[in-house]
Formats: sequence, structure tokens, C-alpha cells
Amino acid sequence: MQKIRDILRIGVPIMLGQACVIILSFADNIMIGWYGVDDLAASSFVNGIINLFIFTELGFTCGMTPIVGAMFGRGDSAGIGATLRNSMAVNGIIGVAGLVLLAVIYAFLDRFGQEPHLLPLIRPYFAVVGISTVFALGFNTLKQFTDGICRPVVSMSILMGGNLLNILGNWMLIYGKMGLPELGLLGAGLSTLFSRVVMLAVFVIYLMNARQFREYRAGFLSSSVNGAGMRRLFGMGYPLALQTGMETSTFSVSAIMAGWLGATALAAHQVTLTISQICFMLMTGLATAVSVLVSGSYGKGDMKSVKEYATKGYLMTLSVSVFFCVMIYIFRNPIIGMFTDSAEVKALALSLLLVLFTYQFGDGLQLCYCNALRGIQDVKPIMVMAFISYYLTAIPAAYLLGFKAGMGISGIWLGFPIGLTTAGIFYFLRFRSKVRRLSVTRDGIS
Repeated sequence: MQKIRDILRIGVPIMLGQACVIILSFADNIMIGWYGVDDLAASSFVNGIINLFIFTELGFTCGMTPIVGAMFGRGDSAGIGATLRNSMAVNGIIGVAGLVLLAVIYAFLDRFGQEPHLLPLIRPYFAVVGISTVFALGFNTLKQFTDGICRPVVSMSILMGGNLLNILGNWMLIYGKMGLPELGLLGAGLSTLFSRVVMLAVFVIYLMNARQFREYRAGFLSSSVNGAGMRRLFGMGYPLALQTGMETSTFSVSAIMAGWLGATALAAHQVTLTISQICFMLMTGLATAVSVLVSGSYGKGDMKSVKEYATKGYLMTLSVSVFFCVMIYIFRNPIIGMFTDSAEVKALALSLLLVLFTYQFGDGLQLCYCNALRGIQDVKPIMVMAFISYYLTAIPAAYLLGFKAGMGISGIWLGFPIGLTTAGIFYFLRFRSKVRRLSVTRDGIS
């Protein structure tokens, strides 16, 4: 029971923070969906690409968590502060590189096969939300630091406030309330940008002044950016970034393929994907707790706890997923009805829910054991496993089932459970093999 309490102690605040992200995503899509189906379709396409960059960049920030977690297990607060400084330098470079790539994509937005009448909505929204990725990356860098030292309540609190600010901004700018212009989809993008700037600023101010971070500030201020520290972070971060990027790009490619079927299919894809985030984000909270606790136990050389945290974490993750799937199924009609009044979009979204439920087992498996591998700093094999699971399995399956087999949007979505389950099995087997080898060494660490 102690292991379960440990996971809940760290996982629940992270889950609450993720719940804020879910609420924001729901609010965004509900407000945009009721403004217009074309706006919802355009946001689906843009968010598919932008999320690829955000989650890939988040992979780089996640490389800091196992390093910080292991140092926290050893009580090395000065080393944690120095790691944060190096992480900010690495992720600053990554953020600028991401903006350059987004600018290149912006120049070719008309080449993705989307319906031409959506492009005037896509272009300005893409530009504004693209700029906001830099601030999201900065926030995530600081979040990995506070999560790694077992203080997830900090980022959770800021996320709650920032998301409320974003929802208010959506209402004002999408519909033109309180004397502001009615900007539609562009208004949602501007609200996202503003809230991300504010959240990062508040996070920085709090960390620089709160007494509980004094010892880490001392290590941060007394250290300097150095090549060895940056290389270590990059070595941990790039496999996770590639794994996350390949997983996320599977969903991004599916949004592009859904767009080939028309605005209705693309809108239904976005509605169902938004609903799926309920399960995904909450599972991510527990999986992150597993990573933090596994890394701390790994730093102490306690391989028995490493194994127990991973096993119990997966069972808890799966339980949460099953519970929310049941709730979604029971309330499926009113939930989908919140997003749109289009009968065609509703019918397609309802048909996709059953596919959504089928991939929860694989999604929980790959989330938990990918994070467990991150906790024991065994990240490089993840790249190859992800490439096979997503690029050689999921995306080809989605295309073949969706277009060659004539199953349409349902066929595209069937690629998800195939790819996610494949990845989950790979990560699980790798974790068991690695832990077995580590357990036979004298101190449990190689």
C-alpha cells in the first residue's frame, strides 16, 4: 500500500494539472465548435501539427526528470540547480529551432491537401499558436524540475490559474465580448499565447522567491552552463523527444488523412481526439509519478522498489482509464453534443468512440513502461521501438484500413490501437529485461 500512496501523492497533483489541460482543450474545442464547423476543422489540422512540436519538445524537457530524480534521491540539491541551468540552455536552443521549422511549414500550408476554403482560418491561427510553443516549452522545463523534486503542486496550481485565464480569453476574443473584436478561431489562438506567457512569467517569479526552493536557487546561481552537462541532458532528451515525436506525429498524420475525407470527418476526428485526452492526460499524470519514483529509487540503488512502482503504476493507470471510458460511454451523447450541433459530425464521432476505448490497454502500457524506462535512464532503445510501432506499423495500418480497405475515418483510427499496443509490449519487455540485469549487480546500478 505504501507504493500506491507514493504514486498517488505525486500523481494526483500532476493529474489535477493535466485535468486543467483537459478542461482547457474541451473549452477551446467547444467554443470553437459552436462558432463554426470550419473553425473546428481548421483548429484540428493546426493543433495536429503544433502538438507534434510541443510534445516533441516536451520530450527534451523530460530528459531532465530522471537526472533530477536520481539527484533528489541522493540529496544533491546543488547538482539539481546546475542541471536546471543547463536544461534551460538546451531547451532554449530547441525552442528557437522549433520556431524556424514551424516557419518553414507555414510557407507550405497549402500543400497538405486541406480544403482551400479552410486556409484563411488555418494560416493566422497557425502563426499565433506556433509562437506560443516557446513559452509552453519554458513552462514544461520548469515543470520537469518541480516534478523531479516531488513538488508537482506548484505547476498544478499555475496550470489551473493559466487555464482559467485562457478560457476567459477565449470567451472574450472568439465571440467579441467586453468591447473586444470578434476574432473567431484567431481569438482562441491569441488567448492561448497570452495565457502561456503569463504562466511562464508566474512560474519564474515564484521559483525565484519561494523559500522552499532556496537550496536549488543557490545551486542554479552558483553554477554556469557547461558542455558536459548540456551533452548529458541532450543524450537523455533526444531519444525521448524522438519517441514522443513519433507517437504524436501518428496523430498528426491521422489529422491530415482525416482532412482528405473532408471538413466533417476532420471535425469528428478533433472531437473524438479531444475526448480521448481525458484518459490520456490522467494516465500521463500517474505515469509521470512512476518516472519520478522509479528515478528516485534508481538513484538509491533500490531495484525492488523500481519494479514495484512500475507494476503498481500500470495497474493504477489501467484502472483510471477503464473508469473514464465507462463514464464517457454512459454520457457519450451529451459529451459529443457539447462540441457541435452538426448531426453528421456527431454520428462520425460516436462511431469513433469504440475505437478509442480499444486502445486504452496499449496506451496505458506504453505510457507507464516508457516512463519507467525513463526513470532508470534507459532511453535509447525507445527510439527504435517507437519507430517500428508508429512509423512501420500504426501509420501504414491507418492508411491501408482508411483508404485501401475503404473504412474511412474509422479505419484511420484503427491504426492507433495497433501502434500503441505494439509500443507498450516493446517497452514492457525491455523494462523487465533491463531491471533483471540491474538487479543482479552488486549495488543495483550499472
